[in-house]
Amino acid sequence: MNVNSTTSLARSFVIQRRVIFALLMREIITRYGRHNIGFMWLFLEPMLFTLGVTTLWTMLKLTHGSGYTIAAFAVTGYSSILLWRNCSNRVVGAIGPNLSLMHHRNVRVIDIYISRLILEIAGASTSLIVLTLTFSSIGWMNLPDDVLVVAIGWFLLAWFAVALSLIVGAASERSEMVERVWHIMTYLMFPLSGAAFLVDWFPTSAQKLMLLVPMVHGTEMIRHGFFGAAVRTHEDPIYLLLVNIVMTFLGLALVRETGRRLEQ
Repeated sequence: MNVNSTTSLARSFVIQRRVIFALLMREIITRYGRHNIGFMWLFLEPMLFTLGVTTLWTMLKLTHGSGYTIAAFAVTGYSSILLWRNCSNRVVGAIGPNLSLMHHRNVRVIDIYISRLILEIAGASTSLIVLTLTFSSIGWMNLPDDVLVVAIGWFLLAWFAVALSLIVGAASERSEMVERVWHIMTYLMFPLSGAAFLVDWFPTSAQKLMLLVPMVHGTEMIRHGFFGAAVRTHEDPIYLLLVNIVMTFLGLALVRETGRRLEQ
């Protein structure tokens, strides 16, 4: 690679970084405004949702076994589902409100999606960290047994959320039906995502079917990192990695086609 091409690539990276940062700021101001706590809602919304579920389960005395608390089970499960659900919901129909920005040469469809995905991943990640530290400080749960395993599981699940969002977002620009149907599908996918169960609770025949769902592997891995030997998990990181790679290529191809169609 010659010096000119290297310089051009570096300059393009700088330009796109500035574009995404500007879109981030615009999204924060548009969504949360400049008053009261503003962008803090980005972190508080997922935290309040997870806290509400944890409180409800605790009041109903819904226990899932020994070695871990209901708070820990709820935090790991619902933080995981909020990650991929919020990401995919935010990119559906995202181009319409930002269509005027597409007249700028440096703004592309992928930039709009990335800016929204960064916000959602940051919000869900902060919620998981803050709730874990808060609940552990008051004795509701223990700190993760293996932080590295949690981090890898969270990264793979976040990657899955990005890949899924690119596919759904691009598809929503081709048909309004996708926007209407997808929100319903996220609720239907919830019971299959692993947020409210451990795969080990079920017979072997049912486990094989459950492990076909990519999100289950991410959730199981996160719980493995949190609970250690207290639970038996059945994650396959390689399977989730391969699914992520295939979905990412498909998502990028669809987003590229969407961008070309909008530029015509």
